[in-house]
Amino acid sequence: MSALQSQELPRASRLDIGYDKRLMLFSGRANRELAAKIASKLNVELGGVTLKTFSNGEVYSRYEESIRGADVFIVQPTCGNPEAGVTANDALMELLLLIDAAVGASAHRVIAVTPWFGYSRQDKKSAPREPISSRLVARMIESAGSDRVLTMDLHAGQIQGFFRKPLDHMTALFMLTQHFSDQGLEDVVVVAPDAGRVKLAKKFAEKIGGELAILNKERPAQQVAEIAYVIGDVRGKTAVIVDDMIDTAGTLRAAGQTVLDEGATRVYAAATHAVFSGNAFENLAAGGFEEIVVTDTIPLRSGAPDNIRVLSCADLLTDSIRRIFTDDSVSEVFGGENQLF
Repeated sequence: MSALQSQELPRASRLDIGYDKRLMLFSGRANRELAAKIASKLNVELGGVTLKTFSNGEVYSRYEESIRGADVFIVQPTCGNPEAGVTANDALMELLLLIDAAVGASAHRVIAVTPWFGYSRQDKKSAPREPISSRLVARMIESAGSDRVLTMDLHAGQIQGFFRKPLDHMTALFMLTQHFSDQGLEDVVVVAPDAGRVKLAKKFAEKIGGELAILNKERPAQQVAEIAYVIGDVRGKTAVIVDDMIDTAGTLRAAGQTVLDEGATRVYAAATHAVFSGNAFENLAAGGFEEIVVTDTIPLRSGAPDNIRVLSCADLLTDSIRRIFTDDSVSEVFGGENQLF
């Protein structure tokens, strides 16, 4: 053996390759408008992706450019979008396929940006032999290969426990409270539509300097709500009914009517997610609301009443995406307060 062969070469503790991180943003068909706003604020172009539904109902997706080594952010709330021709289940399947395709194309990280997390109301068994659907959806997203999930105002905070991968839980509370603070409303009472929203309503009231009232609600059947009475004083006050979402608006219509019957002078409504299914627009138009304030986590379908005001959550999501990409603290967006409700 030569002296050169026997000489032990030094080993480096790491291999420096001058790797530059890349952020790539893509959108499914559920809410491309929101994705475009985020892309503009990030100063990036939305990545090209082919998305379609075959005649037999199956969903297809394909990235049109290389994503190897990139941090891929997929903006796709799992909601329906009639204008794009997708249902809520189409959106969920499309998200799963986009995640799987990104993993197969050697993306460095895949982050699912799902501001509206579908099936979130099915977070426990309410009757024998029911599925816990939100847990299943969480497992599906993780099994598809998502490294992280970014969402907003889950129906129940405990849904975070269904995930084994990191989940960043954003909230629109501060956007909504700022809007009502800017209105300069006087004698405000924040109304929780049921006992499950008391913590949210209490925090909302603290932020805008209002009092708190609670509605006693019973649900005899799914998507059917009955309001019995109001706990608290609303007479002569401006009422703001706060919830995480508005679906058929049956609960909200009953709540608004009850509050007015109890002597409130005006009534407003605020919610993060504007699901607006079924007869929602008819219920909202008949509810006597001065204004219904929602965000754009779900695209607003055509035919909405004039008193609906949409605030964009693009700034909030953009800040969160940027912090995830740079491995910065996401909780600092809210000073840690996003875990309080």
